[in-house]
Formats: sequence, C-alpha cells, structure tokens
Amino acid sequence: MKTTISNVKKHENETVTIGAWLENKRSSGKIAFLQLRDGTGFMQAVVAKNDVDEEIFQLAKNLHQESSIYITGKIVEDKRSPLGFEMQVTGLELIHEAIDYPITPKEHGTEFLMDHRHLWLRSRRQHAVMKIRNEIIRSTYQFFNQQGFVKIDPPILTASSAEGTTELFHTQYFDEEAYLSQSGQLYMEAAAMAFGKVFSFGPTFRAEKSKTRRHLIEFWMIEPEMAFVDHEESLQIQENYVSYIAKSVLENCQLELATLERDTSKLEQIQAPFPRISYDDAITLLKEKGFTDIDWGDDFGAPHETAIAEHFDKPVFITNYPAEIKAFYMKPVPGREEVVLCADLIAPEGYGEIIGGSQRIDDLELMKERYEEHGLTGDAYKWYLDLQKYGNVPHSGFGLGLERTVAWLSGVDHVRETIPFPRLLNRLYP
Repeated sequence: MKTTISNVKKHENETVTIGAWLENKRSSGKIAFLQLRDGTGFMQAVVAKNDVDEEIFQLAKNLHQESSIYITGKIVEDKRSPLGFEMQVTGLELIHEAIDYPITPKEHGTEFLMDHRHLWLRSRRQHAVMKIRNEIIRSTYQFFNQQGFVKIDPPILTASSAEGTTELFHTQYFDEEAYLSQSGQLYMEAAAMAFGKVFSFGPTFRAEKSKTRRHLIEFWMIEPEMAFVDHEESLQIQENYVSYIAKSVLENCQLELATLERDTSKLEQIQAPFPRISYDDAITLLKEKGFTDIDWGDDFGAPHETAIAEHFDKPVFITNYPAEIKAFYMKPVPGREEVVLCADLIAPEGYGEIIGGSQRIDDLELMKERYEEHGLTGDAYKWYLDLQKYGNVPHSGFGLGLERTVAWLSGVDHVRETIPFPRLLNRLYP
C-alpha cells in the first residue's frame, strides 16, 4: 500500500510504501537510520541488516543526500519522534541518485542559501514556514467565505497608483504607460459596490529601495472591502480575522511550530478584542519612552512601532493618523478634519505593521478636493470618481501583508524566508 509520511499514523503496524527523498542518514555496522522527507513531512526509517537482503542494506548505507527512493516497511510507534512513528524497513528501491548536493547539514551563509533557494525550500525549517504560510492562506479563505465575502481578482497591470506614490514599477502597455499593482484596493471598492463584501488575494509590487527585514519588492496581500461598514465595524472584522488565522496555525501546525521552536504562548494571546491607542496618545507614549525625535505629524518607523507594541501584550491598533501622511481616499474624522478614520495593526515582538485599513471617503465633493490636492485629475482615475457619483455608501476596507504575518506567526526574523522565491532589492535569482 502506498501512502505519505503525513498519513502513516493511519497505518500503524501495517506495511506501506512511501516515495521519499533522503534528507540525511547515519549508520553503524548493522543498522542504518535514514531521515526521510516526502513533501508532506519528515520521518525516520530504520534499516536493520538482519531484516533485509545484503544488497538493500548496502544501498541504504551508501545513499547520498537528496537521492530519491521508494521505501517499504512496517510503521511502528516511536514516542521519541516528533511524528510519533518510524518505519522498520523491509524494502528499498533507488529512483535517482543525487551526487554532491550543495546544501549539506553544515552551516551555510544566507547569500549562499538564497542563491540556492530552489533547493533550500527542502529543508525542515523552510518546509515548516511554507506549511504555516499555506495554513494562513487556507484559513483566510475559510474565514471570509464563512463571513459571506466574495473573492474578486483585481488586475496586476494598472494605469494608476492606489496610494498616489511614485514607488511603482513602470512598464509599457503597448502604446501607453502602465504600472505593476501596489494594491488592488481601488478595484476592490468598485467590486464592493457590486457584491457588498469582497476580498482579494494576490501579488503586489513596491519599487521601494529598502533592505529591512520587513520589506519585499514582491509580496502578497489580502484586501477585503465592505459596503455599508463603518470604521468601527471594520476593526472588529480585522481583529476577528487575525485571531482566526492565529488559532488555525496553533491547531493545525503544531509540528511546524515545534520545528521552528516558536513560543506558542505568544500566539495563544492573539485573541480579540485587541487594544487600541490613538495616534495622539501614541506620540505622547513615545515621548514618555524617550523618543525625542518624534513630533505630531511624523510617520512612525520600525523603532516607534516596536516601542508601542511592547507596551501591550497583544497586537495593537494605532488609530486616527494625520491626513497628510495617509492616502487620499481615507475619510476624515467628523469634527476633526486633520485626522482620518484609519488604523494600523501593529504586531508584537517587533514585527511591525500587519494591517493598514480605513473607512473610505463617501462624499463626491470631498473626493474631488482630494483629487485636486493629489493631482489625480487625469483619465486614469476617472472611473474611481464614478464610484462617488452612482450610489455610493459608507464603506471600509483593509489590507493584510501575508509575508509579515507569516514571519510573525512562525517567529522567523526576516520576511525573505516567508515567500517561496523572494524578490529583494538586489535579488531576482532564482
């Protein structure tokens, strides 16, 4: 019977066959311990000289790292193993012999590993991070489907910028200029006016020359937009969503979290509701903590966000930023036009902003003013103004950066490990 490592628990005391790669091995005179991986998990197989033909035992002893095999044996309980089981081998067939695999069990430098990213993905640590990423994606779809959202796919090639910035990748779209999308938000607002509650999940691009551990050039965003939803309702959806995916990772990625030595007590604290602090109060808090370089009207950098997050034991919303440092489409706070109805969700442990969201402007005349202020009067934004003209309603939305969220929940230091093939300032290979 053929099975996978992830399913061996269903076959205790049965003989099965698994297609696998050799991760590592050690052997003595009469026994060989093979560390296997098959894409679904990792497992030990024990080849005892007295239980197999001499040819099979010699093959097991001489296998090279990352050689591919079909291996057959009895599944038995092993409480010392993270998996809880191992295989007592009775048969072995070589599929392909790998020679001089470049990533050996010794330590390697980061640049070497990034140059071999196509192979580094096979390692236990990278496998664990990618499984956690997959679980976040799976539970994201589950959460929004359960909440009645419709998935809509915005374009990747656009004629305009969602944020009104210049940090865009330009390209030629036949005889006109185009950009790689930095956000699907504007298109999702249009979709919300058609379907009520929508979300997108796709790649976005920022031509930002940053080398920090929080930044990628290409990254993935989950971007919900909701008609007839105000800022307060949106915050509740955000904290419920983040709590949901954290719980899913805790429940379904126990082996992966253990591989990464993640302190799961930190993840258990991620339960709604989350604390909130206004931008005004955050400025005061920072000054009390010794940040004399920050003044009202300044945006927060990584040290500021970390200091604010350390003041709480959960993710924290920073609300109502100054309008001048936020995007043109954010609705002002009634009675206080200089700040807007927005919030950034800051993750603890130094991981920074996970979500940015706001209530959107729903007033035609105000949006026309914003267009003038930000120089958005060209044809590229004409369609977006139509949303204000024809049946506009109060509406809100947010964007969650997948890679930062993966880094936070898995506990890895750098976002380059949270995407299969990272695009960094000086890296386009492999």
